[in-house]
Amino acid sequence: MRKIASLACVAAVALAAAAAGCRQRSQAPANSYEDGIRQFQRAHEATLKSDTGWLTIAGLFFLNQPRSTFGSDPANDIVLPDSAPAQAGSFDLHDGKVSLKAAPGVSFRLGDKSITEGELKSDGQGPPDRLRLGDLQLWVHMSGDRPSIRLRDKNSKLRKEFTGTSWFPINERYRVEAAYQPYDKPKTIQVPNILGDIDPMPVPGIVSFTLNGEQIKLEPVADPGDKEFWFIFRDLTSGRETYAAARFLYLPPPVNGKMIVDFNRAENPPCAYNPYTTCPLPPEQNRLHVRIEAGEKSYAGHN
Repeated sequence: MRKIASLACVAAVALAAAAAGCRQRSQAPANSYEDGIRQFQRAHEATLKSDTGWLTIAGLFFLNQPRSTFGSDPANDIVLPDSAPAQAGSFDLHDGKVSLKAAPGVSFRLGDKSITEGELKSDGQGPPDRLRLGDLQLWVHMSGDRPSIRLRDKNSKLRKEFTGTSWFPINERYRVEAAYQPYDKPKTIQVPNILGDIDPMPVPGIVSFTLNGEQIKLEPVADPGDKEFWFIFRDLTSGRETYAAARFLYLPPPVNGKMIVDFNRAENPPCAYNPYTTCPLPPEQNRLHVRIEAGEKSYAGHN
């Protein structure tokens, strides 16, 4: 399962350009519940704006032929920003695996090493091989079964023109205690993303609670041993005050069959900010017929 990294990392880590996928949640003690939520909101925005935040994703190029050239020359199959060499190299696709071949005189950084050719591990296999070329990064991203090249640019237009996040007023009414019932056998659901590709995701059980007099049940996504439950949900604010496709909620797992569900921590998925992302859509169980007037609102700068 490729779990989309939450933006709610610790602000200090975000500002230090921590690696993408940072999911640390420890924060300085808050003076009140509202202080804690405001810390969460600031950390969320700081991570989003960081060198590894979703605003730096600057391209998504599907590999649909055996060899795809890339570089800043518009004649390439994959056209990079002007900071890249005119001909940087090619990506070869064979039996679902992607390999790099650099152009003469060009080399990439992979970790601490210089690389000019070789097979690349995709994000479908865990942390991907990220090729660095100046302020650019390239790696193999899987959207369902389809391989693509994802581009990160620290100088992306989306990052430069970011207008900031917006939130509903903090309301403790949307922080409720819930009961968790594990399934006798964890199930796997087939979840489509916004591009129509399908990803299998593990669902360990169901969470039940009452909110504003309504009985609600949500299915989390989590593998055994995960430190968080990931809820992908939609409600009656979706497409109005909040992003149409979904919102995400990351919460600590239950203890003794109980957990706190706090919608004040609901956040936008990456696709709310960036057209080059591949967010999952909510499973049927998580399409709620209630208004969740808490958490993050739609991004004003989204096209």
